[in-house]
Amino acid sequence: MPLRGGSIEKVRTLRDRARANIERVIIGKGEVVDLVLVAILCEGHLLIEDVPGIGKTMLAKSVARTLDCTFRRIQFTPDLLPSDITGLSFFNQKCQEFEFHPGPIFSQVVLADEINRATPRTQSALLECMEERQVTLEGETRVLPRPFLVFATQNPIELEGTFPLPEAQLDRFFLKLSLGYPSAQEEKAILKRFRDGSPLESLEGVITPEELLAVQRLCREVFVSEPLEEYIVAIVRASRDHDAVELGASPRGSLALCRAAQALAAINGRDYVIPDDVKRLAPAVLTHRLISSARTRLRGSSANEIVADVLRTVPVPVEEETG
Repeated sequence: MPLRGGSIEKVRTLRDRARANIERVIIGKGEVVDLVLVAILCEGHLLIEDVPGIGKTMLAKSVARTLDCTFRRIQFTPDLLPSDITGLSFFNQKCQEFEFHPGPIFSQVVLADEINRATPRTQSALLECMEERQVTLEGETRVLPRPFLVFATQNPIELEGTFPLPEAQLDRFFLKLSLGYPSAQEEKAILKRFRDGSPLESLEGVITPEELLAVQRLCREVFVSEPLEEYIVAIVRASRDHDAVELGASPRGSLALCRAAQALAAINGRDYVIPDDVKRLAPAVLTHRLISSARTRLRGSSANEIVADVLRTVPVPVEEETG
């Protein structure tokens, strides 16, 4: 059954509180903050690709404080080991037994900074964590805290000394976002706001983890009509058949697009999904899941252009609004 009345209002109220709190630190990025909240409501992980100094780390810290969650930052470097992320067991001579020392991944919000600077072996340490929300070491499985969110960042320009993320890992990121440069007016506001110190230091939690988990469950009840389901499937299948694509989005991409549309509808006060929800989210959900053909890369075409072309060619369902 679709959400009604007070239930949907709880989601929108949570979005308003979270966005207002985050925007005490992050200026002029309301659209991006909404997409971050969509990922959080779907228990999805975020890949943020942008140049240094834009505010990627500040955004992750602001989200963690807003949600009153534990936060750890991992600086990815070529010499980082998997155990530096997951933790390790050591022999305690005093107790004469092995003890497990948890790594930074055992936090609710984890920032994997410059993730593509670590070796593939170290990057792979995140696969089980992101997909199954657990860590298996030496035959023992340890569950990660909930909620659990990975923010990963990478620089799209500086490629020297980096290791591209494998497709299996890219597919585990729910959304790929870019903050972009602020406008002149926004940059002036940043100067004023940070002149006497960072507002992040005084930022307090406005949402409890328990409240977040409850609202996450509500988002799954947002109604998706059959024509909208067919539209989502058609978009993802078109990404596989596109001439410029060597490998299109997987069924995980279809599911991510559907769940993201449910969350976007909910934070906008609707208990049903509309085509505009799907179209708005398709670039963030699909671009990192596409592998362009060599010919396309030579022409300089981007994954964003491919997704835009898919959205132009796939017919949009016409239906009456449910409400």
